[in-house]
Amino acid sequence: LDLGGGLAVDYDGSHGNSEASRNYSLDEYCLAIVENLTSTLNENDVPHPNIVTESGRATVAYYSVLLFNILDESRFEISDLPTELPDDAHELLHNLMAVVRVVNLRNVQECFHDAYYYRDEIHQRFKRGTMSLRERALAGEIFWHIVTRIAKLTEEMEYVPNELRGLPAMLADIYYGNFSLFQSLPDVWAIDQLFPVMPIHRLNEKPDREVVVADITCDCDGKIDRFVGQYTTRDTLPLHNLTDQEYYLGVFLVGAYQETLGDLHNLLGDTNVVTIQVDTDGALHYSRELEGDSVADVLSYVEYDPKRMIQRIRQLAENAVRNDAITAKDRRQIMEAFENGMRGYTYFER
Repeated sequence: LDLGGGLAVDYDGSHGNSEASRNYSLDEYCLAIVENLTSTLNENDVPHPNIVTESGRATVAYYSVLLFNILDESRFEISDLPTELPDDAHELLHNLMAVVRVVNLRNVQECFHDAYYYRDEIHQRFKRGTMSLRERALAGEIFWHIVTRIAKLTEEMEYVPNELRGLPAMLADIYYGNFSLFQSLPDVWAIDQLFPVMPIHRLNEKPDREVVVADITCDCDGKIDRFVGQYTTRDTLPLHNLTDQEYYLGVFLVGAYQETLGDLHNLLGDTNVVTIQVDTDGALHYSRELEGDSVADVLSYVEYDPKRMIQRIRQLAENAVRNDAITAKDRRQIMEAFENGMRGYTYFER
């Protein structure tokens, strides 16, 4: 009897009934199947069959981890507000400044609505040419001051309205990871899959930043902005402040499907893969290493001929030497750089 799949994975570790969890054990799963089959078949004097399941995700989810380093960051920072507005400032700017002065714990939602309304009105007037770029920029500074203050006030609230719960994500810093979401974690984009994400070192230090993680593609959807939290999901991930040392994150329970489902979005290819075996005594062995796609590999996948491209660059460089545009030494350096680039990884290499 082939039962197909259906065995869930507890991605968020809550042992609950959310989409990203599993509120039963493997023993409970097996017992439920066997008990129901046994009672049904015995009633009808049917011999007991062999039971086959195809729970691929639950079988392999625990055996693959995506590791990547953080390349750079973008901090959310607000500048100081002016003590007074210009004499000729528009009334809407004065209204925004008035919100700054009155926002408090009791009127936080009202001030949030007012700030959005005044900012949107200023944007519309800017589009119609009735307000200047400087006025729009000043409105943006005031608006983000209000939002930042409201976000801090929500930390003191017993109940936070739904529309205010996303403020931490709006104010979060961005860490840029050396990976492609569409190649290595496509289910995050396609079906809002939740994978556990955490740093793999500096675990004896308390994280002091709230961030979202963006990849190195040019797509605005190439980001992870939903994370495992305690009893619920969260919009930001607590991470450490970056230093001169490399900072690595791990995405866990990735299984066998993500890289297979991935595509060549932005021509970012397969990642390097290392297979690790653990002995009974806990010793680690790196049993196999596979290099990811090179730039030449990926170009060939999309019908470009790397050899012809190299030959074309060589001809252009030689013509430049003959025309005294570059020297023979320059030509050699250009060709070495281009050929090394062709042989190199599609992801950033230091």
